[in-house]
Amino acid sequence: MIDKKTTDVANDYVIRVLDSSAEVPASAWNALLFSQPQATPFMRHEYLNALHASGCATPDTGWTPKFFLLERQGELVAACVLYLKTHSHGEYVFDWAWAKAYAQHGLAYYPKALCAVPFTPVPGARLLARNQTDRAHLASAMLNWCQRQQLSGLHALFASDDDLVALEASGLLLRHSVQFHWHNASPGYAGFEVFLGQLTAEKRKKIRQERRKVADAGVSFRVLEGSQISAADWDFFYHCYERTYLEHGNPPYLNRDFFSRMASTMPEDWLLFLAERDGQAIAASLIALNTSCANAPNAGDSQRVAYGRYWGALERVDCLHFEACYYQPLAWCIANGYQRFEGGAQGEHKLARALLPATTTSAHWLAQPQFLAAIERYLSAERAGVQSYVEDLNHHSPFKPEASSTDP
Repeated sequence: MIDKKTTDVANDYVIRVLDSSAEVPASAWNALLFSQPQATPFMRHEYLNALHASGCATPDTGWTPKFFLLERQGELVAACVLYLKTHSHGEYVFDWAWAKAYAQHGLAYYPKALCAVPFTPVPGARLLARNQTDRAHLASAMLNWCQRQQLSGLHALFASDDDLVALEASGLLLRHSVQFHWHNASPGYAGFEVFLGQLTAEKRKKIRQERRKVADAGVSFRVLEGSQISAADWDFFYHCYERTYLEHGNPPYLNRDFFSRMASTMPEDWLLFLAERDGQAIAASLIALNTSCANAPNAGDSQRVAYGRYWGALERVDCLHFEACYYQPLAWCIANGYQRFEGGAQGEHKLARALLPATTTSAHWLAQPQFLAAIERYLSAERAGVQSYVEDLNHHSPFKPEASSTDP
């Protein structure tokens, strides 16, 4: 169903707002995505559709999608997805204090508009566009729509550099946060031990000790790529993943049906590490890859990137989490020529394992002028704090002073 259709006569645009990914042409959407400098598989039509069709991100769970399409002479030139959110779960950029402040003043913070990938704190393109002019018009169309809907605000999370330029020009405020990413050497480490040789003696010794504990416990790993991952392997992974969430007192965001859809529609973008002992699998770590984005005909010179995503275990083995979620993936990235491994949101413990701080950026607009002014002051102070935090982390780099993460 078309929620809204408008025409921008001056720029020859037709702007459509659709309620469902099923109404969005998958080939045109993906063609736009693959042409973006910071494309990720999490913005693929198949990924978004799986979130919705599986029931993970739907109005019932607080995620009501709105797909914005900008067309010129019948051709898709820009697109994005917005969600009307009734809460702030599954976002990883925290605005609970903002919502509380609204409530204390008798104002409604929800629903709000969110331009993001549900449950996925991975930086990348959010405003898919042929060029920066089309991207700017898309940002303006989103903001105008939010104003007409009388929403409390518009928030774009983990956006690309090009997106941020367009969003800031439309009046959104920028907010920084910190993740931890590993970078391969150029032209690439010759092996995991060569990589370890770039670390300080203390960090190198610690990693070797942690890996030895896992090996001495009799644990080995089996690595499965793409279509090698069988339905039974996906079942085992999900059992581990769900159990780990439940042990922490929460149901998982993603259900088994979602991963079934991943296996059938985009298997090339997944990598599974199975930890085994005495012939039995005891843990699993699922890694995402940007294979489809990097291999697209119009992808350009894209880096090969791996993303640490989901983990779970049925048995407790000392240091198994570090081995399954960091050391095995890093060794695989080195062996397969991947340039970057993104460790996900939060976690200072990643620094000791050679994942260095990386600043990510989101953009925010609030309709209420007084609150927008207050948030602008808050973000100014927060940015200074984030910068100081990153500088402090860099002072504790695990690399030897004469080495860097980008030199072999």
